[in-house]
Amino acid sequence: MLKEKLQGKRLILASGSPRRQYFLQELDLEFEVRLKEMDEHYPNHLKGKEITDYLAKLKASPFKEELKENDILITADTIVWLNNKAIGKPKNTEDAENMLKTLSGKLHKVISSVCITSIEKQIVFSDITEVTFKELSTEEIHFYIKKYKPFDKAGSYGIQEWIGYIGIEKITGSYFNVMGFPVHKFYQQLLNF
Repeated sequence: MLKEKLQGKRLILASGSPRRQYFLQELDLEFEVRLKEMDEHYPNHLKGKEITDYLAKLKASPFKEELKENDILITADTIVWLNNKAIGKPKNTEDAENMLKTLSGKLHKVISSVCITSIEKQIVFSDITEVTFKELSTEEIHFYIKKYKPFDKAGSYGIQEWIGYIGIEKITGSYFNVMGFPVHKFYQQLLNF
């Protein structure tokens, strides 16, 4: 359905995330992946979805000059939000361990923003999901990090992996948003784009 509507358009996903690529494939969309190295820093005064909105837009900026008339660029960003602070991707094993210890036994928010850009317009939208972890043991944390190496994931975890099966007690909102892409909102926004 969406594929027909986008006939003659070229979708460009500016994300190396295998999960985001998978979601676009599952929506039966044809797209190409284009990556550019960039510094993902944001102003300190930004909070919650302001951060992900800012970063999703920032990730689109290096592509703006090269977009052609029928191109539609998709960029996205996800953070874990806890105690009024953003938790991004871990730098190393120790960092991943500290992140999971911090999330253990608590409710946190996963915030994802998506930016859709063409030469005519740009829209940004976001989604927030609440996730509650049980108390995780040190052994569970060590096992997970060693086996799954969650270094490319905000908050050091993938809900679709072992830690999600054994550790998540409750989720309020979109499951796929926790994986880094609010697919339901993306579908609707792209349909209207």
